[in-house]
Amino acid sequence: MSQELKINLDKTAIVVIDLQKGIASLAVEPHPAKEVVENTAKLLTALRENNMPVFLVHVTPSPDLKDALHPITETSFSRTSFNPAWSDYMPELNIQPTDFLITKHQWGAFYGTDLDLQLRRRGIDTIILCGISTNFGVESTARFAYEFGYNQILVEDAMSAMTKEAHEASIKFVFPRLGLIRNTDEVLTAINSSKSN
Repeated sequence: MSQELKINLDKTAIVVIDLQKGIASLAVEPHPAKEVVENTAKLLTALRENNMPVFLVHVTPSPDLKDALHPITETSFSRTSFNPAWSDYMPELNIQPTDFLITKHQWGAFYGTDLDLQLRRRGIDTIILCGISTNFGVESTARFAYEFGYNQILVEDAMSAMTKEAHEASIKFVFPRLGLIRNTDEVLTAINSSKSN
């Protein structure tokens, strides 16, 4: 039996990874990008209604594309050109003036950004984490968050990967060591329950 999910509304924020036009247009599994975006939008609405911090993260290259990492690896993926709208947030996220917009240049949302600083300044000790891709941007961010001491709620149906196997590997082998794995409805129920207490 899984642990009961309790959310302290004053100490919890959401961090959304790479729900931007260039990434959310990709074919992902096991949850289609449309479903990931829809579930994330539900979470964003609930958090905003409760005045909880919203952090929207996207990845974008420098204009000259020279900030890409080039380690020696067995496999790689690279793009030589980007559509100007590639890094634009999905409109369904309905960005609000109170949201925090974070630009990163690698997989994880912590390294090289002020995400940790802004979370700590607001007394946040728990993050709700979702986005694309489960085993790259989301997992990298989750690993950093764990090492920085944050509690985490990883929303399984508000994330997806290039393959079902890659998604499930993070969900089965990595995330149980980093936080609590829940679905969108469970998180929404916990927020509503906390609001009524």
